[in-house]
Amino acid sequence: MAHQMPPEGDWRAWVAMGGRGAGKTRAGAEWVRAQVEGAKPLDKGRCRTVALVAETVDQARDVMVFGESGILACSPPDRRPEWQATRRRLVWPNGATAQVFSASEPESLRGPQFDCAWVDEYGCAAIDKGTNQPNKFLDPKSSESAVPHYSNGQQDELIQFQYLRAMAGYWGDPAHNPVSEEYGGPMVDMEHAYAWSWDARPYPFFPNDSERWSEGENYLRGHWITGRMTAWRLASVVEEVCGRAGLDACDTGGLHGHVRGYLVEQVAEPRAALQPLAIRYGFDAVERGGALVFRPRDGLADHVVDVDRVVRDDERDGAIEEVRGSDVELAGRVRLRFIEAGADYDVISEEAVLGVDDASVSTSEIPLAMTRAEGRQTVERWLSESRVATDTVRLTLPRSRLAVGAGDVIALPEEGGQGHFRVDRVEMLAHAQKLEAIRIEPASYRPVLVEPELGPLRGFDAPAPVTPFFLDLPLMTGEEVPQAPHVAVTARPWPGSAAVYVAEGGEDFSLDQILEARTPIGVTENALAPAPSGVFDRGAALRVRMRHGGLQSVGADRFLSGANLCAIGDGSPDGWELFQFRDAALVDVDTYEIGFRLRGQLGTEVEAIWPAGSYIVRLDGTPKQIGLTEGQIGQERHYRVGPASRPVDDPSYVHTVLAFEGAGLRPLSPVHLSVNGAPGSDMAFGWIRRTRIGGDRWETPEVPLGEEAERYVVRVVQSEAVLREEMVSAPVWTYTAAAQGADGLAGAFEVRVAQVSALVGAGRFAALGLVA
Repeated sequence: MAHQMPPEGDWRAWVAMGGRGAGKTRAGAEWVRAQVEGAKPLDKGRCRTVALVAETVDQARDVMVFGESGILACSPPDRRPEWQATRRRLVWPNGATAQVFSASEPESLRGPQFDCAWVDEYGCAAIDKGTNQPNKFLDPKSSESAVPHYSNGQQDELIQFQYLRAMAGYWGDPAHNPVSEEYGGPMVDMEHAYAWSWDARPYPFFPNDSERWSEGENYLRGHWITGRMTAWRLASVVEEVCGRAGLDACDTGGLHGHVRGYLVEQVAEPRAALQPLAIRYGFDAVERGGALVFRPRDGLADHVVDVDRVVRDDERDGAIEEVRGSDVELAGRVRLRFIEAGADYDVISEEAVLGVDDASVSTSEIPLAMTRAEGRQTVERWLSESRVATDTVRLTLPRSRLAVGAGDVIALPEEGGQGHFRVDRVEMLAHAQKLEAIRIEPASYRPVLVEPELGPLRGFDAPAPVTPFFLDLPLMTGEEVPQAPHVAVTARPWPGSAAVYVAEGGEDFSLDQILEARTPIGVTENALAPAPSGVFDRGAALRVRMRHGGLQSVGADRFLSGANLCAIGDGSPDGWELFQFRDAALVDVDTYEIGFRLRGQLGTEVEAIWPAGSYIVRLDGTPKQIGLTEGQIGQERHYRVGPASRPVDDPSYVHTVLAFEGAGLRPLSPVHLSVNGAPGSDMAFGWIRRTRIGGDRWETPEVPLGEEAERYVVRVVQSEAVLREEMVSAPVWTYTAAAQGADGLAGAFEVRVAQVSALVGAGRFAALGLVA
């Protein structure tokens, strides 16, 4: 492909960027071969010494050298280099060498001189213990799919976050990354370093849109940093809360957590702001040495209590008093409501159940963004803590054990009530300190293994405007509301659905119609000449470029049954001709040539040429009628059309003011207008009426009337001036010689006849030209 070819010029540095499977490793391996190999196996190439640099030596060896797209796999037998394991290098038959280096040992790059280098990007998967082997990834479709050493395979975005912090922090220190005297820049230019990987696909539609992108599941524990770099460290969030409260003496060094999003909705005490974080991440705040220390609940014992050193208390029977909680006090079901991260950010809930169907429920809601798996782990830990926290102990320690403080975990031997307890209250005495502690289970703080999953995602509704077409059309099936016009819409991209709002004035719009599908609409690329109705139009093909949708040919039976009915017009409400076509041929991208047509259907005959640039609207059922009462015919009304998911005052809406004449109520023009007699003598005119409703049956002697009464208006027109107008109740009219003389008839003239509706007046006129 042209875009994959190197540009012109002698380029010294290359960066290969692409997704997994794009061929970056193969491109690098082939580039190295092109630099070191000559025309023949033993001929020298442009370069003699190559540096192969990756994050670790193992990664460089496993991917660049021995990988399925590495140098050895790409080399033919007569040019295949030899791997010297002890010296960590490749040696080609022509003497060229490639040395493997680790980016974590930059000093090893000092001394050797290189003609060229192949340097890999850095990155770490969001998986448990991902830093053990940052190059490992999970992909069921890949033969290299594997978890890092000693990993349990759980999703861990914090380790990825910390890895990137460590890389930036290490190389950002001048002690580790000195400035070169030769070119005045740091040895490792982190401003141009590439972390694997940022995805150009919009988050969270990637990874959640699995129908469009099949590798979305790989994101959960993959190397992607898209959608993750906006997260904060738990320690930094706690520090900010404390800082805003004026508390600078705080120690967050023990806090480790990945905060995706946290909302403090109102001004409150710092304790209220910290409590949701403590529930989610499980930590305590204790005072030590004049500072507030935040300590994670990890279940590890800070102190082991020697029963022989416990101070006897006269208020207790023994050295240690243990109180067992009642099962009645237990909440058998805990429920947590939170914001689901990585999806639509809806409020969802997770719950854990002790096993009692009718157990009481303890519910809490926190304004934190979490995945469903994280919510599950939180409620499981919460339930486990509450199950054992009803057991308490009281004991007194000597002043020599003042190091034991609130928040510490003490371990008691078996005879003193075996287990771990967290100190909740300390009372200082003259010679000792009294402690009250609640039972904890160290296993409670080991996260439950929950398989991560992608969250639900609604489709994106584009704010782009839609293009509406209003069509005031005659009755097509007879089932329509006669006076109501149709509206067709199209848009690219399509917002999912479109809404039509209407108002009598310019405000107080009300919803009229929801259009769930866009209509196939195109634009003509050549002119269409007029043609008579009732006969096949075999003229030149009409070329149409479709904005949306396609066209297709139909058989003769379907064609004569009304298939492929379209409207061609200038876009105004009453500027449309209905026609059908039988043949459609795709001649270019979205472009068709349609032929063998039936023109002027349903009384929409026109004599004008439809120029190039006219609109074609396919009447396939997607255009819908909007509301219009008989009393609103001819009245101007305001319409706003736009994406249905957005409010009516959104800028994406199109605003227009239109009045409709109720074409479905307008009588069709009469046909077969004829005359007996010549000008100067009595002329008898006759015609045959047509009907707008129920005219498809062939058994009846005449089509239904379709109006309240049979009436016609007859006009004699000369140079567009009306010389005479009369109303008749039958399809005949006599223009007497006396009337002709009274009208001063001379020269060319026309007799025009239209059927009259009691509701909308005269319909379309039929005309007959004569010369007096």
